[in-house]
Amino acid sequence: MSETAALDAFRTEIADWILSACPAPLLGRAMGEDRIVWGGRKWQFQDDDQKTWMQAAIARGMTAPRWPVEYGGAGLSRAEEKIYREELERLQAPPPLESFGLWMLGPALLEFGTHAQKLAHLLPVTRGEIRWCQGYSEPGAGSDLANVQTRAEDMGDHWLVNGQKIWTSYADRADWIFALVRTDRDAPKHKGISFMLIDMNSPGVTTRPIQLISGKSPFCETFFDNVKVPKSYGEDNPSVVGQVNRGWDIAKYLLTHEREMIGGGARGLLGGRSLGQVLGDLDGAMDDPVTRAEAMRIEVNALAFAMTMERYKDQAEAGRGVGNASAMLKYYGTELNKERYELLMSAAGSEAVEWDGPHGSLAPEWLRTKANSIEGGTSEVMLDIIAKRVLELPNS
Repeated sequence: MSETAALDAFRTEIADWILSACPAPLLGRAMGEDRIVWGGRKWQFQDDDQKTWMQAAIARGMTAPRWPVEYGGAGLSRAEEKIYREELERLQAPPPLESFGLWMLGPALLEFGTHAQKLAHLLPVTRGEIRWCQGYSEPGAGSDLANVQTRAEDMGDHWLVNGQKIWTSYADRADWIFALVRTDRDAPKHKGISFMLIDMNSPGVTTRPIQLISGKSPFCETFFDNVKVPKSYGEDNPSVVGQVNRGWDIAKYLLTHEREMIGGGARGLLGGRSLGQVLGDLDGAMDDPVTRAEAMRIEVNALAFAMTMERYKDQAEAGRGVGNASAMLKYYGTELNKERYELLMSAAGSEAVEWDGPHGSLAPEWLRTKANSIEGGTSEVMLDIIAKRVLELPNS
């Protein structure tokens, strides 16, 4: 059987499986926050259908389709995973599980972790048992991430962690955190950082939600007050991933995944609907030729961006990685998402500023797009990386 025929057969098989495994009430509904299954010890399913769908996906390894089977994945190829995502979108089936463990920690552990670390931490992620959050930014270390001051002191059989993280998404709902901590205060700032895995239930870990102008916020402050972190969680399963004081290498690797994720998020809009569909819900919006033309321009750019994302994913699959191009993808995806919401706000007129009316979610979502310019690296930092590392322009 040719590769094309095999992939066609897989498409038919996976579509049939989705239709049989995903309960019918979940199909064909707009994607919203209420449809996302995050998993973890504190997670509560909205209904039995969500639980049924997640358990079916776990049994087949489809919560992490690209990961090796031994770590809870399905071992799919890049082409097969792409088909799976396409069929989920076509059938309007929600992803069975989403998490920072799948998007960010997983790729880092697969690249740098020991076999025991992978078994201990990846399997619970794919089963939706443990929810992770990311401890990177600090009050004095945002764009200058290498300036992290949260410190971990070597106390023999454990690390003693003290410091603060900020903008920690969903920290109040997470079970574990992967954090950058300073393990050598005398080394140059890029050299004395370690990538540490910490149980959020450890004594001394506290969180405090951050309220934003957009209303609900996933962001939190996270505090570490004399937190004892074991040197090891078991044989060949240290709390530090990779080498002590070499966490910056892992941080850079993980940031490329985060930036791709943020940039790629610009391809979706308001529950997976197209810009034209959303504008069609606004009275008279599509009667304006200028609005229609602008919507077409944005949609064409979104399609071109989606193809660019796929090209870079294929490049990564071929072993060449994405590297500094992730800054380009993150920046363009961010700007594209902001353009969409600017058009929607303009087309909706005075109704767009309502918080309790028929378009009550529009203003908070528009405000939320502003954070895209900050998270994962500010747009200014992304442009600097593009200029220096991608275009190789001379310093001014």
